[in-house]
Amino acid sequence: MPARSSISGAKPADHGLRMPAEWEEHDATWLAWPHYHDDWPGKFEPIPWVYAEIIRHLARHERVELIVNDAASEKGARKILDRGNALSDNVHFHRWPTNRVWTRDSGCTFVTTPSFVRPDSRGRLSRRGSRRDEIAAVKWRFNAWAKYSNYQDDDKIGRLMAKAANARELRPLSSKNHVVLEGGSIDVNGCGTLLTTEECLLSKVQQRNPKMKAKDYEKVFAEYLGIKNVIWLGSGIAGDDTHGHVDDITRFVSPDTVVTAIETNPDDPNYEPLRENIRRLRASSDQDGKPIAIIELPMPAPVIFEGRRLPASYGNFYIANGVVLVPVFNDPNDRFALDILADLFPDREVIGIYSGDLIWGFGAMHCMTQQQPGSSLLAASS
Repeated sequence: MPARSSISGAKPADHGLRMPAEWEEHDATWLAWPHYHDDWPGKFEPIPWVYAEIIRHLARHERVELIVNDAASEKGARKILDRGNALSDNVHFHRWPTNRVWTRDSGCTFVTTPSFVRPDSRGRLSRRGSRRDEIAAVKWRFNAWAKYSNYQDDDKIGRLMAKAANARELRPLSSKNHVVLEGGSIDVNGCGTLLTTEECLLSKVQQRNPKMKAKDYEKVFAEYLGIKNVIWLGSGIAGDDTHGHVDDITRFVSPDTVVTAIETNPDDPNYEPLRENIRRLRASSDQDGKPIAIIELPMPAPVIFEGRRLPASYGNFYIANGVVLVPVFNDPNDRFALDILADLFPDREVIGIYSGDLIWGFGAMHCMTQQQPGSSLLAASS
């Protein structure tokens, strides 16, 4: 049974839960194979080939746990991956139905935790046995960004991922309600600081948890992710279907450094919101009270399809073992963004993945992936 627990008044160190930073070692990356044509109306045909390119790069560095709807879906995926030189023993298939493929949001959030933390008979976390760190899976409730009605299969994915990874499942509660949260709404430095936005978590538009306020989220983050310090940014970017996910705008690239999107055109709707986010970052500090270094990341020119502004951003990159995958848009700023990230990750390949078609689904590299922490992290912290 999952741990449906609340740690009243507890500090993060009391239970040892920690969400590792994305650049820490992975055992695997989780993805779901695209199948829902309505996420890319009129443009679905190239999408599986984009996935094949992403999987080809990832599978060279870590295991890929690939979710497919059924046997027929697996057969089709294998055919495309084989033709795209992306099929290998490092790709493992799971036949689980999904509504959509944005695993960052529908899947669980993996954390490390001492094995002596166990739910007691009242559902509260308690210390039992000897210490040996392992992974746990924070199973958020998923409701399709409080926007769509077809999410019932996606809401089950986090539990299935946890079981497949042999991770104990933890279900965060706030006022006895299972907390709704998407992975794309948060970003962490692995040391106790978390980034998020007021637009996503505190707005009444696409409201995930109507009764929760900032202090309630901060308590949940402390208890289940090991967070000591939350930096609240303002808004996300124009065209974001999620209403303010932070993984399009500001990302940690080291424990004390973020990259944050900037818009240089004062007539662009992103100009002032992104300036306000930088102001907030400059006034913020990390978990130890030290200032955070800020690296500016350009925005591409607006990507518009069928008259709609799409959430194109270089900030939606994904950091894996040995590689950083970055959405690019055949834009002059592509090379500047890739150079900035290459300087920040000198020990990894920084690879641009053309996302002009992919972004019609309102997501890119980070939205589609979810990392599973590596076993050496557990050994190091034991």
